[in-house]
Amino acid sequence: MTFQAPRGTLDILPEDQKYWRYVEHHASKIAARFGFQRIDTPVFENAELFERGVGDSTDIVEKETYTFTDRGGDRVTLRPEGTAPVCRAYIQHGMHTLPQPVRLFYIWTGFRYERPQAGRYRQFNQFGIEIIGEPDATVDAEVIEVAWRFLEDVGLSDLTLTVNSIGDDECRPVYIEELKAFYQDHIEEICNDCKRRLIRNPLRLLDCKNDQCQPIIAAAPQSVNHLCDECSSHWETLKAYLDKVGLNFEIDHKLVRGLDYYTRTVFEITPPVEGRTATIVGGGRYDGLIEQLGGNSTPGIGYGMGIERVIENLKRQEVPVPEPEIVKVLVAHLGDLAKNEALRLASELRQGGVTSILSPSRGLRSQLRYANAKNCTHAVIIGDDELAKGVAMVRDLRQSEQSEVSLDSVVSSFTENS
Repeated sequence: MTFQAPRGTLDILPEDQKYWRYVEHHASKIAARFGFQRIDTPVFENAELFERGVGDSTDIVEKETYTFTDRGGDRVTLRPEGTAPVCRAYIQHGMHTLPQPVRLFYIWTGFRYERPQAGRYRQFNQFGIEIIGEPDATVDAEVIEVAWRFLEDVGLSDLTLTVNSIGDDECRPVYIEELKAFYQDHIEEICNDCKRRLIRNPLRLLDCKNDQCQPIIAAAPQSVNHLCDECSSHWETLKAYLDKVGLNFEIDHKLVRGLDYYTRTVFEITPPVEGRTATIVGGGRYDGLIEQLGGNSTPGIGYGMGIERVIENLKRQEVPVPEPEIVKVLVAHLGDLAKNEALRLASELRQGGVTSILSPSRGLRSQLRYANAKNCTHAVIIGDDELAKGVAMVRDLRQSEQSEVSLDSVVSSFTENS
């Protein structure tokens, strides 16, 4: 039997690592620039956290979570999203006693049992941020700006920001009743999933991707026309703030996102690619979530950004991602005595902070080809003749220059210039 990676997972091979380090570096950098601190939560949580927080009628909880009973009889779920665990940590560790709002970011791995396709995996990685403890629309604009500036920093272009407001517990019920009445009039025209959503989660009707439902969605009532005074003021203020920081946006009346905890602001950022998996960033406000999870009434807003999708678009747009510039030395050897000295030299180079590789035992030409394949910048060559003279040949593989250096000076010849 030949084993392969499980369906919906991805091996990150050495040649792709530069993309991951590049994205993670810029994520940490932009988070620090906006004053966020890193938080890491467990890979698995109590299953009820997501059932209560995300919503037990959402596709994520109904169809996509990896939920199981562990050996102690507890129901646990591999995290499918990042906001609920961060809110749980906020409550558990008394972060409400800290100066508000609390600004947190994370880079983590999540799990959803989805149909694998381009940019969508069952094990996936995200860069997310959360601002908890501030209801003002300024932080909505700030959260959106973090995502936008990050994507600019990594080099992506031709992006589209879409926003919407879905109201709150005061005005949304009225809107939902009108939405349900509209869909009842078109019950024979919608797909079977939407017939189920109409009963269990009407707002998700607008998120349907089935072609037969698109004309109904286009004609459906719009949430922004049913906002209460507070939500309407928040919505108008957000749009003004986005203009103020220079972010162009489009209003998408069918944008609701797929999680039950969202209130008021929801947003997405997409590249110029058609299709369901095109969204790079999605997020919104969740002013009732912390109270729903057992904490005090506390507003919050955040986003999740798919790292795989960022990298996919970096490649699609052919954004140059630099290799880290480091001195990398191959220690080549010819003869058994020279091999022993090469082993010692490679060890001393590493202790001196220089990346070094001990070459496999083969002919010199083959060893130098190996050095090129490994992107080495230099080769230190030791043969029996060099060993007898107490020297080594140091070759700059970038400049094709070579010099003779005493064995005692090989390490310092690299470390003194670093």
